[in-house]
Amino acid sequence: MDGRGIRILGDRLAGVDQAITVRKRNGKVLKSDGPFAETKEWIAGFDVIECASIDEAIEVAAKHPMARFGKIEIRPFWPPV
Repeated sequence: MDGRGIRILGDRLAGVDQAITVRKRNGKVLKSDGPFAETKEWIAGFDVIECASIDEAIEVAAKHPMARFGKIEIRPFWPPV
């Protein structure tokens, strides 16, 4: 991704033990330790890339080291550009 010039930003994320979930309900800010979703899956990091098409994004994701033993989720920015 770096060699092709399409990677804009990326890094690892801290563990779920350092996560805080923030919600606002009835005007009050609610904080809870850990991730919101109670699941075995976790997000290890992120990469922001700029691709010409979804097909190019899939190609790049398939080459990511995490794709070998984990999952890569692709999401466009909102609103889609």
